[in-house]
Amino acid sequence: MSMVSGGFLKKYKYCPMCAAPLIERVADRIECGGGCGFVNYDNPTPVAAVVVEYQGKIVLAHNRAWRGAFNGLITGFVDHGEGAAECAVREVKEELDLDAQPPTLIGVYPFAQMNQIIVGYHVHATGSITLNDELDSYVLVPPQACRVWPSGTGFALRDWLRGQGLEPEMIKL
Repeated sequence: MSMVSGGFLKKYKYCPMCAAPLIERVADRIECGGGCGFVNYDNPTPVAAVVVEYQGKIVLAHNRAWRGAFNGLITGFVDHGEGAAECAVREVKEELDLDAQPPTLIGVYPFAQMNQIIVGYHVHATGSITLNDELDSYVLVPPQACRVWPSGTGFALRDWLRGQGLEPEMIKL
């Protein structure tokens, strides 16, 4: 049994449609044991991750909720009725108070640890950086000095840098 389906089965014991016990009839598929037809597909959540290019440098930010000094890309959950590209522009405005040019798709990456699909974009942004309450600091890093991490958003940054003719150093988390 996977952690994802196991987590759902531990959190919810009964069908939300008919109150019959939930079962895992097939690995990673939680369904109603009473036969009403409910299935928890546990689809991944879409997240936009943005390589923000500002004054020729890349903005890497630190989220208040993170332990340690790790800085990462600007990210956000895609809202209902919103496209991932719209989310990228919105998150740059919300988190940095910058105006983003139309985003360019970098790629799509699985992030199984959080049951997410990362949609990576690059934007050029202008204005003056003002952090919102989610972030507590940021750094501006020249593209040639960027180092990447071996998961989700790190792959988006890696692929964008490679598209610029740079081969970034991979750090260990």
